[in-house]
Amino acid sequence: MRRLILQTGISIDGYVAALDKSHPWGVPRQDEGIKRWVLDSVWGAGAHLMGRVTYEEMAATWPMSTSDYAAPMNEIPKVVFSKTLQRADWSETRIAGGDLSEEIGRLKREPGKDLIAYGGATFDQALTRLGLVDEYRLMVQPAALGAGLPLFKDLPAPLHLELVEATTYSTGVAIHVYRPRS
Repeated sequence: MRRLILQTGISIDGYVAALDKSHPWGVPRQDEGIKRWVLDSVWGAGAHLMGRVTYEEMAATWPMSTSDYAAPMNEIPKVVFSKTLQRADWSETRIAGGDLSEEIGRLKREPGKDLIAYGGATFDQALTRLGLVDEYRLMVQPAALGAGLPLFKDLPAPLHLELVEATTYSTGVAIHVYRPRS
């Protein structure tokens, strides 16, 4: 069975974005180690999962991009979760409009590599609240925002995690990989 991996950048105070939905991390340069880690991670996905808003932002960017990240984003299948989206024109995309738990359950039972969810915040929060995430890959940014869109919101109970990997980089970014404790 495939795992659902939630992968996102996060401030040290737990926000995936500022209130205006920007990512003001303040990291002036891209670390090659982080770039390699992200590329390995996205190429390792059997499908990329996202909510409608994130899908629309990515669909407007990646098909025309020449970035190193464009190829995996364009070539690997994508699933956009939306009750309102009628069409998904970005290649290799399908729309999942049913019950989130049921849709994720079906995807997990399909053959293939793990699923990687990118969000946004509301989608990530829903996945977490429903206990659907098997692994969290958090790129902890060396910035505190003070307010913003939290990753963990309205949890029905405390979520206890086990740290399975931690790597720090010269930019101050730390990548933490967590799995829910059973």
